Amino acid sequence: MPQTFDTLASLMAHGFDTVIDVRSPAEFAEDHIPGAINLPALSNDQRAEVGTIYKQVSAFDARKVGAALVARNVAGHVEGPLAEYDGAWRPLVYCWRGGQRSGSFASILQQIGWRADTIKGGYQTYRRLVHDAMYIDPVPHRLVLLDGYTGTAKTALLHLLAERGVQVIDLEGLAAHRGSLLGGLADGQPAQKGFESQLAQALAGLDPTKVTVVEAESSKVGQIVLPKQIWASMSAAPRIEVKAPLAARAAFLREAYADIIANPAVLRKRLQPLRNLRGHAVVDGWETLLQAGDFTALATGLMAEHYDAAYDRSRKVNDRTWLGEVHAETLDAAGRARAADDLARLINTL
Repeated sequence: MPQTFDTLASLMAHGFDTVIDVRSPAEFAEDHIPGAINLPALSNDQRAEVGTIYKQVSAFDARKVGAALVARNVAGHVEGPLAEYDGAWRPLVYCWRGGQRSGSFASILQQIGWRADTIKGGYQTYRRLVHDAMYIDPVPHRLVLLDGYTGTAKTALLHLLAERGVQVIDLEGLAAHRGSLLGGLADGQPAQKGFESQLAQALAGLDPTKVTVVEAESSKVGQIVLPKQIWASMSAAPRIEVKAPLAARAAFLREAYADIIANPAVLRKRLQPLRNLRGHAVVDGWETLLQAGDFTALATGLMAEHYDAAYDRSRKVNDRTWLGEVHAETLDAAGRARAADDLARLINTL
């Protein structure tokens, strides 16, 4: 009998040994239940083929072709990745709506003797629960934002806070983006739905009675839009500011953006949109520093002539509550450790 889940927490605590997503690889890549493995009942091309038959021929013919394809694919999975499981294995299977693909897959597993079951409503049930957590239900966590100018090592400090027992959420890590114009990563960003799944899972694993520290962000991290309820909670959250000298920030950015430095052509391309904001002369000056290989001077110029001004404007517009500030004279490993210690002491008083 299909398993019914009314809350995200109950679904995450499903109690089965393995969660199997039998949707196509393309569906799985966009989003899936965290921890699920993908054993497609239909490949991307097969799913498209069955859909075409459904529209152009008949539902009966589509089901007949689909059933044969699913049976062959499940047989391959049983002979392959599932071959080592013993008779006590309990898999939980889902597809898009909890219908034919997952039902057929689970039925074959049950005939073998495995205690397989399905999720009522399939992926759509899971997605609805994530959507409610991100867009409907108020965030129950006590958020505190880690704020400060670009280059103050906020993301690195988040990780150091986690090592010191402070609850944190790394939005940039979940979004696979460092948050600034230069912050894209080589592997690209997850889909919006995939990001929301990771964020919902991260929140579900935290104690809502304790402070959770999040880096202050704009409403977008690269191309990822922060969900409504998260953004509302962040907008109302109090802040702690990290301060550091411009030289220390420039040195840290040189370290943190080593991958970008290694590819000047990509960096030059990312600077071009700033011509409309800062003018050709300013960007030409940055390109001269880039060509000379003086990234420390380039980082200094970007912060002094672009990022700091934007940060100052945002502070004038927004009404913010400040809980305190931490000063870091250096942002090397030792300086970051000292700043993290100071932050942890402050946070533990809240």
